[in-house]
Amino acid sequence: MFCFGNACRKVHAALGLILISYGSLTPASATPSLLLNLDTQSVLYAEDAGDPWYPASTTKLMTALVTFEALANREVDLETSVVMSPWAMRQASLKSGLKVGSVMTLQDAIYAVLVGSANDVAVALAESVAGSEEAFVQRMNATARRLGMTASHFANANGLFDAAQQTSARDLAVLAREIYLGYPQYHDVFATSKVTIDGKAITSFNELLTRLPGTVGMKTGFVCSSGRNIVALTDRGGQRYMAIVLGATTGRERSERAAKLLTEAMTGELGPNGQQLMDITNDLQQQPEDMRKRLCTSQSKAYEVQQNKRYPMGIGKNKSYLKARSEHNSYSIRTWKVAIGFGSPLPTPKPQ
Repeated sequence: MFCFGNACRKVHAALGLILISYGSLTPASATPSLLLNLDTQSVLYAEDAGDPWYPASTTKLMTALVTFEALANREVDLETSVVMSPWAMRQASLKSGLKVGSVMTLQDAIYAVLVGSANDVAVALAESVAGSEEAFVQRMNATARRLGMTASHFANANGLFDAAQQTSARDLAVLAREIYLGYPQYHDVFATSKVTIDGKAITSFNELLTRLPGTVGMKTGFVCSSGRNIVALTDRGGQRYMAIVLGATTGRERSERAAKLLTEAMTGELGPNGQQLMDITNDLQQQPEDMRKRLCTSQSKAYEVQQNKRYPMGIGKNKSYLKARSEHNSYSIRTWKVAIGFGSPLPTPKPQ
């Protein structure tokens, strides 16, 4: 194409804008996902399941496991007091409405962490179990090593972003199986979809609990760098499946992708692919993809449009794998107060 003078300059400017706009859009991409039979460990579907990823609040599954092990070892009991310390209350993204010196039982704290995803309570729980969050995190990493979670490293108890905190879909499946099969006495916690703390309601982000019949848990998570993550379990007629989706763009995408995988497992559309969970190899040479630019910057809208085309379930006339919302399974928490100061001892159990 030939052009002269001002006309040429205008053409070149237009082409430059097109190239700049094109370069600013990140191509649509799949993110890690995994589907398996919970009992046999047979893999039905896997995509980048060994890639490292930021766990966000799915970290709280490891927080739960370490706590369950401490309960089993009688280091603590369900009536142990969990105190909201100054450090616990300095965490980000707090929705619990608690203050320094608020106290709840350890049983209530488990519900607050796993259903309400309370970041402050996760830290306070860690302090109550191990004496400090740092000591608790050491237990988290020791447990990950024992379970063979080779892509996983933990830096805190709640999943707030830390570049050193990593996992993979494969490792989360190992963790979730250990919890769900090893500690059936806590199944009701994972099936709960809403908690109220001193009258303040917090609804679980696991939409499948109320919109996919047969869902029995487990945990979602989100920070900008991870995208929207979910570990989801279903149990229908004794058929138990687990789906893990990491890095979803929107809550709709996360829920629909997980629901699609689980539905296709339960209907027989997806069957074992010949692989077992522990056959999946973690990529230990790679660093997690940081989704922040795609999800929390000026690029977000364009990226969401692209991902909606890749995963259109539930948009407009496209098939949705989610049903009409059912009633919440709720749990109520009541706290009490103690004075907190330098060197203050842990409070006595809940007043009768």
